[in-house]
Amino acid sequence: MTRNNSQTNAARDILENAAGGILHIDLDALASNWRTLREHAGGAETAAVVKANAYGTGIEKAVPALARAGCRTFFVAHLSEAIRARAVAPYAAIYVLNGLFAGTGPTYAEFDLRPVLGSFEEVEEWAGFCRAQNRKLKAAIHVDTGMNRLGLTVPQGLTLKDRGELKDFEIALLMSHFVSAEESDNPLNAQQIEAFEAVRSTLPGIPASLPNSSGIFLRDKPGYDLVRPGYALYGGNPTPDRNNPMKPVVGLNARIVQLRWVEADQTVGYNGRWVALDKRRIATLSVGYADGYPRAASARGRSGDELLAGMALVAGHTCSFAGNVSMDLITIDVTDVPESQVKRGDTVTLIGGDLTIDEVGRRAGTIGYEILTNLGARYARAYRGGEA
Repeated sequence: MTRNNSQTNAARDILENAAGGILHIDLDALASNWRTLREHAGGAETAAVVKANAYGTGIEKAVPALARAGCRTFFVAHLSEAIRARAVAPYAAIYVLNGLFAGTGPTYAEFDLRPVLGSFEEVEEWAGFCRAQNRKLKAAIHVDTGMNRLGLTVPQGLTLKDRGELKDFEIALLMSHFVSAEESDNPLNAQQIEAFEAVRSTLPGIPASLPNSSGIFLRDKPGYDLVRPGYALYGGNPTPDRNNPMKPVVGLNARIVQLRWVEADQTVGYNGRWVALDKRRIATLSVGYADGYPRAASARGRSGDELLAGMALVAGHTCSFAGNVSMDLITIDVTDVPESQVKRGDTVTLIGGDLTIDEVGRRAGTIGYEILTNLGARYARAYRGGEA
């Protein structure tokens, strides 16, 4: 039986009404952010990094929205993510950042995917697979210019031109990755550019890529052929020392399941780490660390003098967390919200408005990347825009 639109909308409404948290994802803002980044890319092709389920927004929704905006190249971390992206972007170039796992060549070939090769062992295996197939398949070469995670060392990169295996496949992209591009004055940026230039000069004619989200905004950014934004696409600030040029993409609302008064000197939550200084009204939200909201955002101390902790927006009022974030619940202090403006069943904002993903990360002692990529599967997801 095929559902009509009214049935689909009714089912969606039921799910949203039953969910403890509702994740709002603005696909039009995502596409707009991609276009903004393209404008700053200096003529380079603008790809999109859609790893970690498109930073929590959903590969199956985000990739088509970006493709409709004009994106033709995508990067993921894992082969499984690449297969999902291929299903919704049949003509795109799709690179797998975490390298070539042994024996996975047939899967790359079947789905027309491109491994990012970061060691001579991977280069040798990919070349051998291509020889056996009698096909010059495409791959990227990753040169490590300072991260010390994946990639050929710079000395290894300088010898690439002498490797016989290069005749067996097509190097579609030579790439590296900035360590601290969000720190515009960090001298490591210039050192990495210099090292990458040295390797690039030995492989003329091969498209090159270095800038990530923040790298696109560096004053002395290299041009190259392709940029690879990730975090900024989803609303994160690529220029922490300046105003955020990106539109917010993600918002999170949580539902109030109960309200109660606690008396002075009573504690709230596990371990009694938060103490009411006087009579306080507490709202309990149906979201917790099992939904990806970090426990590190817990509030400890006495009401009114908590250390840096999570916040929620309730009927236009900023309310502090009260006590520990638990697995399925968060408690917040809503004493300053008029009783008529907050009741059981209302939703409050955990991400949105002044509570940007960067601010939420700061209050949890982490970064917005972690907030985005931990967004839980239990949320109802409400998508906006993105249509062709």
